Amino acid sequence: MQLGKDAKIVVVGLGYVGLPLAIVLARHFDVTGFDVDEARVGELRKGNDRTGEVAPDALRETSLGLTAEASQVSGADFYIVAVPTPVDGDNKPELDGLLAATRTVASLIDPAKRPIIVYESTVYPGVTEDICGPELEKAAGLKRGEDFFLGYSPERINPGDRKHTIDKIVKVVAGENAEVTDRLAELYGTITEAGAFKAASIKAAEAAKVIENAQRDINIAFMNEIARVFAPLGLSTWDVLDAAQTKWNFLPFTPGLVGGHCIGVDPYYLAHCAEQLGHDPQVILAGRSINDDMGGWVAGELHSRRGGKLGRVLVLGLTFKEDVPDLRNSRVVDVIAKLHDLGHQVDVHDPLADPGEAKSEYGLDLLSGAPSGAYDIVFAAVPHRQYRDMSDESILTLVAPGGLVADLKGMWRGRDFGDAERWTL
Repeated sequence: MQLGKDAKIVVVGLGYVGLPLAIVLARHFDVTGFDVDEARVGELRKGNDRTGEVAPDALRETSLGLTAEASQVSGADFYIVAVPTPVDGDNKPELDGLLAATRTVASLIDPAKRPIIVYESTVYPGVTEDICGPELEKAAGLKRGEDFFLGYSPERINPGDRKHTIDKIVKVVAGENAEVTDRLAELYGTITEAGAFKAASIKAAEAAKVIENAQRDINIAFMNEIARVFAPLGLSTWDVLDAAQTKWNFLPFTPGLVGGHCIGVDPYYLAHCAEQLGHDPQVILAGRSINDDMGGWVAGELHSRRGGKLGRVLVLGLTFKEDVPDLRNSRVVDVIAKLHDLGHQVDVHDPLADPGEAKSEYGLDLLSGAPSGAYDIVFAAVPHRQYRDMSDESILTLVAPGGLVADLKGMWRGRDFGDAERWTL
């Protein structure tokens, strides 16, 4: 378990999590990033990160090695697995990708190196030791605790967040024994100014990660529920929050569509764990139910605000959050689907989303240029900077006489849209 400038580290998976981690690690160690997607590796070699998490200059200047060939990353001292862990159609944990990566790593282990296999993917407590560990032993024909060791360090990447970057946040680490934990604390402590926190166990570290996002999900669900209570009263939730947030201990959560690869997914991992233990996770699933239903409710509100009259709708924004190109688990699609079901004609615009991905993932054709024409409803779903910077006049040119300007996140509050009808949560 070598650690030093000569330590050989391989990061498996070069997405939103793995790539920024690999770049930072490469400032201190000999690091190679491995991804099975040859196209992804090719674009990174050209200095292009389509996720927008790493700037072209950082890609050009890094010493990080890049490969799609597993044979080039054998015999490392550390393997850090950072692959997606989504849910399936029944909202059950989908571990196929994680296990495929595990089997790949198993084929690369040099038992003479006694490497540490670190998982960063979000899972429920027990996956690392009870599922991945045995899979490594089986695929490699080696023994855990002798030929290789397990560790866990949950990812905390927040796409688009330039403040809480990996080199500035506390890194939780845990190993299967004290020596491994110390090694991981040294490794991750090298790359972040905030240091590493040694969790009591791998299971504790897994649980910490999954409750971080479940907690946010439940708090946002409360905000969404009160938005649905206040709407019939003619109250804007944003106006209510302005007043409530003057109290020193009021928690600053806001309503909206909850998607993405973390908050909209991780609670299902925790719920699955609870159900496996015979516990009914009522609060966790109640929050998920409220948030999963929010898109349909928003579409219904837009429809009713127009008195049920059908018309043309312009949806601004498709990604799961503002100022990122990430389309994974976007819940704006729920609003669009319901509006279609109600009979509306819907156009979708997003300056950051990849049109090919929008088509392949959701069957949606994005407007190729700037939106134009007069729409009966202009619905600002995602507050991208381009939309936040739009002038009152440019917004009004998109609204038909008597039309509705709907602003999900309140980014256009206080704007003057003349006689246009207004709606926000």
